Amino acid sequence: MRIAIGGISHETSTFANTPTTLRDFENDIGLFRGSQIFEQFCGSHTSPNMCIGGFIEAAQIHGFEAVPLLWTFAYPSGLIVRSDYETMKAEFLDRLECAEANAPIDGVLLDLHGAMVIEGIDDGDGDFIASVRQRIGPDRPIMVTQDLHGNHTRQRVVEADAIIGFDTYPHIDMAERGREAATLIVQTLRGEIHPVMALRRIPILWSSACQVTSHQPMQCAIAKIHQMEQRPGIISITLATGFPWADVPEMGASVIVVADGNEALARTVADDIGDWVWEHRHRWHCKPTTVYEALQAGERIGKYPIILADQADNTGGGAPGDSTEVLDTFLKIGLEQALILYIVDPHVADKAHAAGVGARISVAIGGKSDPVQGPPVHMDCEVVALADGAFTYDGPMWSGLSSNMGRSAWLRQDGVSVVVVHAREQPLDTSFVRTLGIDCTAMKYISVKSAVHFRSGFEEFAGSIHSVNARAIHTHDFAQLKYKRCSTDFYPLHRD
Repeated sequence: MRIAIGGISHETSTFANTPTTLRDFENDIGLFRGSQIFEQFCGSHTSPNMCIGGFIEAAQIHGFEAVPLLWTFAYPSGLIVRSDYETMKAEFLDRLECAEANAPIDGVLLDLHGAMVIEGIDDGDGDFIASVRQRIGPDRPIMVTQDLHGNHTRQRVVEADAIIGFDTYPHIDMAERGREAATLIVQTLRGEIHPVMALRRIPILWSSACQVTSHQPMQCAIAKIHQMEQRPGIISITLATGFPWADVPEMGASVIVVADGNEALARTVADDIGDWVWEHRHRWHCKPTTVYEALQAGERIGKYPIILADQADNTGGGAPGDSTEVLDTFLKIGLEQALILYIVDPHVADKAHAAGVGARISVAIGGKSDPVQGPPVHMDCEVVALADGAFTYDGPMWSGLSSNMGRSAWLRQDGVSVVVVHAREQPLDTSFVRTLGIDCTAMKYISVKSAVHFRSGFEEFAGSIHSVNARAIHTHDFAQLKYKRCSTDFYPLHRD
């Protein structure tokens, strides 16, 4: 049994003005070809944290030959350049054809995201799946893993045999979902199951703060899904909360049910869950909180550090990472033992490196990518520490994965510290800032440019956590988003 594995993964913000290029795929987590996929994800600490690693683990468990084609991931950003996408897709399909020349390929496992948008292609994932389907024909199975934040479409359900989405946010179950998809393709090829799917879309704009799967209300929704998966004939259920910063026609939350040969059952269960989610729609939305309100709430609790999730400038969703409202507020209040993680400002980082540790520099930080991000904040600050940006994640989400923030600096004015970096990457754990000598547990106030993923590395020592809607392009006040291509008939924009 030979099963091809690979994929192109990207979460695309159509509100971000920075295009995503082939170079981004090559330079972010990376673009790996053939045996390079095994070298990166097999037998390393990274394999438990990626779906592609789960595919490889399942091959060892079930005894099939995993045929690696091409796998790549670029950090969330703006629209993917069409010619670069077509280049990557063509190479994937060419590698699939070459693999077929050696011996038949029995099926394909695809590790995709679910919110990929290309210039001129609204449903990038659907286009990619359809291209693979066209190449291998209708009779061989295609199983796809997708993020919790997929904007799922009818095209994907038609072209794939099964779509398996994440159950956790932060996403710590990626390898598990990869193993699940690989197990299903083996069972399908053996004739043990005959997967069919149904899609139910739900007109809800789901607040990130209400998606943390280890807390209510999302914990209840995942429990509901797992309960329904126990019904006879049900193979898998995916609840996707959607990605509202992709202005595409089929944006939004959805349910995908995979049943064993019974499409009517899949449809019934998908509708039952969709109706239940809609009936409880008020639970999936929370009013945006200001920076001041969040600080006041944290002080009432009285436990430290108080962590503010600057979710509207979440670099993990494609935001620029240089909004300034939280930094400006910290300075105006005169907070002590306060830390901002991170502000993307290569110019300031380079100036700090030129000045050296111990120097005092006068800089205008942030606010350079888009007027919506707020104006730059002027600081007369000390250069406390410098780093080249190289580090290795050691938290639950991407443990063992090496990354690089580029030339970076720890700057401090009075009691407020800020880490300025070159790369747009959200803080999943404290591994990078420790290279600068920062002890986050000693801080009283921390702001992270992340919506939820930071919890994987920060929640264990947080005194309290508060999601804030500071000024930035990825506002969670959805009424402020200027949708042009998708319907705005969503709760809570229209409560009926």
